[in-house]
Amino acid sequence: MLKAVLFDMDGVIVDTEPLHKKAYYLMFNFYNITVSEELFESFTGQSTINVCKQLCASFNLDISANTLMAKKREYFKELFFNDPDLKLIDGVLDLIKNYYNNGIALVLASSASMLTINNVFSKFKLDSYFKAKISGADLKASKPHPEIFIKAAELSGFSRAECIVIEDSTSGIKAAKSAGIYCVGYNSLHSKNQNYSLADMVVDNFYPLHYERISSLL
Repeated sequence: MLKAVLFDMDGVIVDTEPLHKKAYYLMFNFYNITVSEELFESFTGQSTINVCKQLCASFNLDISANTLMAKKREYFKELFFNDPDLKLIDGVLDLIKNYYNNGIALVLASSASMLTINNVFSKFKLDSYFKAKISGADLKASKPHPEIFIKAAELSGFSRAECIVIEDSTSGIKAAKSAGIYCVGYNSLHSKNQNYSLADMVVDNFYPLHYERISSLL
């Protein structure tokens, strides 16, 4: 029986993907890095430091991954507090409240930095609904490695067999399945060209995921 839901954040809870994209491309332009759309899309779901390490290796850059990350985060911070288009994904707050009111433990498991996670949760007043939050940026391995979801399940207080993951990226879905957790792929408008074939279930809105419809899923 379902006891806990492990949420990704970007593209699932909040629509920060466009802001991340703007911040990355501002950083690319600042350092004169030409990144194709195809290469950028392959970064979806990965931590910023992991993306920056790949950039350094792929483009033989003479600057550090940490320098790239700092510049990207500088741009993102400015956009986060000033871009009027930042909002929750349609229907997700109702879903979060639905789980919470039915006693489901909620854990946030995101590749975003904890600073960004806390800013999002503060802005949209989400902390009261979640039992725990975990940032992939603080872990040794990035999605698609399963570490983040293994730890998130532990934080929920329930076995992985009693959890589901809601993810919108190829790497996140791979991470969930590698952790042995049932995974719902959310086909987000903001996560282009992601592969949902490994997901146990794919949805394009949150209505089918309400507790009354999936409580006996596991």
